[in-house]
Amino acid sequence: MNEMDKSSKTFESIKHIDKNGVEFWYARELMKVLSYKDWRYFDAVIEKAKIACENSEISHIDHFVVSNKMVEIGSSAKREQKDYRLTRYACYLIAQNANPRLKIVALAQTYFAVQTRKQEINEKEYSMLTEDEKRFYQRDLTRRGNYSLNQAAKNAGVKNFDKFHNSGYKGLYNGETADDIAKRKGLRYREDILDNMGSEELAANLFRITQTESRLKRDKVNTEKKACDTHNKIGKIVRKAIKEAGGTMPENLPTPEKSLKQLEKENQKNLKIKDTKK
Repeated sequence: MNEMDKSSKTFESIKHIDKNGVEFWYARELMKVLSYKDWRYFDAVIEKAKIACENSEISHIDHFVVSNKMVEIGSSAKREQKDYRLTRYACYLIAQNANPRLKIVALAQTYFAVQTRKQEINEKEYSMLTEDEKRFYQRDLTRRGNYSLNQAAKNAGVKNFDKFHNSGYKGLYNGETADDIAKRKGLRYREDILDNMGSEELAANLFRITQTESRLKRDKVNTEKKACDTHNKIGKIVRKAIKEAGGTMPENLPTPEKSLKQLEKENQKNLKIKDTKK
């Protein structure tokens, strides 16, 4: 499991659901995950996030709900401790205003940005995104899809996951393995091929991933060979659908000039420059 998947699980693990089914996070718990040790500094970040919320013409009251608690301070004495109930959007704003030099903050920015967007996005909004924004959106979906697919494959008896995933790539890319795709794209050793795909190519792979997972479960596949055959078959079906729709074959789609990892680094660099100017 990569760092983004691990951090996603961490952020989800501190999520709460109220009696109405509404999700929220406690600021004190988020503070610890983001590696802040002193509430004074984190509270200052929250205040910046509130201002950012208001500057977006959104009332911060609905997203940063005061939730003070009584805590013991020794000898049975108690005092009120400041805290907030935060919406996902509030967490996103906090991550954007937190210390960018903390690695977990960078992961939080990506996680809450994508998750907030996933909740709000519709077809019209998606069409208005830039190509790079579409790539980030589709890449997150494929990452999560691959995680679920791996679980389904494991339950189906798969042990050689490289072989399993290459079976799917071969079906979709007319016989090309992941290494073949990487070489064709001119990527460095072990550079992620999905990070170097455009939104259209990512969407094709996402369809392959989700349909394979569904088929493995529906057909109750229980051997590695059947799982690999299923993945290859689904890849070919997706390829055929692209051809029949008059689309461009995935191997003929252009490779973006910059990988998503490069774009993330540039974004972090810009955030640091912005932070130093404050």
